Amino acid sequence: MSLDITQVVTLLDEHDLLKTVTVADSKQTFQHVNYNSQTVKPDTLFFCKGNFKPAYLLGAKKAGATAYVSETRYEEGQGLTSIIVTNIQKAMSLLGAAFYGYPQNDLFIIAFTGTKGKTTSAYFTYGIEQAHTHDRVALFSTIDRIVGNAPEDRFKSDLTTPESLDLFHDMRHAVDNGMTHLVMEVSSQAYKKNRVYGLKYNVGIFLNISPDHIGENEHPTFADYLHCKEQLLVNAETCIINAETDHLADVYYAAKTTTQPENIYLYAREGAKLQMPLDLDVTFKNTNETLHQSDFQVTAVSEKAKQLAIDGSYELHVPGDFNESNAASAIIASALSGASYDDAKTALTDVHVPGRMEMVTSKDHGTIYIDYAHNYGSLKALLSFLRVQTGAGRVIVVIGSTGNKGVSRRKGFGKALSEEADVAILTTDDPAYEDPKKIAEEIDAHIDHSCVKVQYVMDRKTAIETAIKMSTKDDIVVLAGKGEDAFQKVNGVNTPYPTDVTIAKNAVEEL
Repeated sequence: MSLDITQVVTLLDEHDLLKTVTVADSKQTFQHVNYNSQTVKPDTLFFCKGNFKPAYLLGAKKAGATAYVSETRYEEGQGLTSIIVTNIQKAMSLLGAAFYGYPQNDLFIIAFTGTKGKTTSAYFTYGIEQAHTHDRVALFSTIDRIVGNAPEDRFKSDLTTPESLDLFHDMRHAVDNGMTHLVMEVSSQAYKKNRVYGLKYNVGIFLNISPDHIGENEHPTFADYLHCKEQLLVNAETCIINAETDHLADVYYAAKTTTQPENIYLYAREGAKLQMPLDLDVTFKNTNETLHQSDFQVTAVSEKAKQLAIDGSYELHVPGDFNESNAASAIIASALSGASYDDAKTALTDVHVPGRMEMVTSKDHGTIYIDYAHNYGSLKALLSFLRVQTGAGRVIVVIGSTGNKGVSRRKGFGKALSEEADVAILTTDDPAYEDPKKIAEEIDAHIDHSCVKVQYVMDRKTAIETAIKMSTKDDIVVLAGKGEDAFQKVNGVNTPYPTDVTIAKNAVEEL
């Protein structure tokens, strides 16, 4: 893989991104692309992005970079080819795709966005596509990045949607490993930061939208958040929309800007009240539900949906009736890729989503449930489902909130706890650069203390142990927010963390 200076200049010029270029060598060819000065190799095209410091460029130059792309000219880059652009993130995405040979063209890409449910829906789809493609499907999710079938081709994700250079690098790796399909989550930040600029999807799925990710370092307004979410539909050949979403009109008309109505599929739970009168293509309904299993029926309503041959009964072992909607989106998306009813029906029974509804039992204390629920909608749905299904004496919840992002979640957590919890133990999540005690106090400010008993235990391990010890056999303990995350982000550092699941299991063993 390589990219020459003529290709670089031409591509940037075609997209109106090029401001000026000073070429040190008119025959220059780049053997590497990078934005991390610590891993630069000779003949690298270096990108000055984000919270950039001129010292990074100096380090890249010493390591062998021969050109840099930036929105600003730097003295530290003297002697290198300088490529000055209007938008560094857009330039990096375009050049990254070109450098790696446009691997997206060799993949059938199914992409999900939504405030909640992206990861679960992606795993459902990944499971179906494994059956359909005979294990030739890659997965880019909040939890895992899977680019092949060897153990070394599976690793933990650090971002829901990675930086563009990493994204196209991993796509190329997947294609080289023989993968033909890709299931990916696309965050609103991916569009806000132009990480997926120029990328098109075969199928784009919009699950839902509710206030989230509004605040410092994220989206300034809900309108901006919604706009960024909608860009996935604008960049998809075929769109699938959960018609039960809020702001349905905005979402539907965003899809119609670039997609013909015959390539837009609307689905909803049977009997759901929609915010605007639209004809559904697919409906689903629950037929049986327990704490460990969910059975539901899918029905194609429109003629185009009937062509997908997805009618029938399905079974999930990821509990929660809210997951039936996620599964329905996966069934439709996979059918559009060519998967059969049998592929979906068989695969869904075996799907396990790490960090989603994990359960740890204890002999003399409550049952512990671990889930990634990290906003009002997901926490409310989780607690409501567990209370109904378990007939719990008390619902004890251990929860914190992330720092420097998702500030609006704190009010939502307080509201969900007031509606569904009996005891809340407020603790640390990923505080980033904020004081976790102050984050907890913001959550507490929105809790109805006449309904919920509140404790502060700022060490998360101790908080989990405290919750389990105080529980009785009739209670349930819910550990929310982190799932199987093995790190806590503290003051800019990924600090190793044993995971909520491990702490819960160890606590039960000690008891």
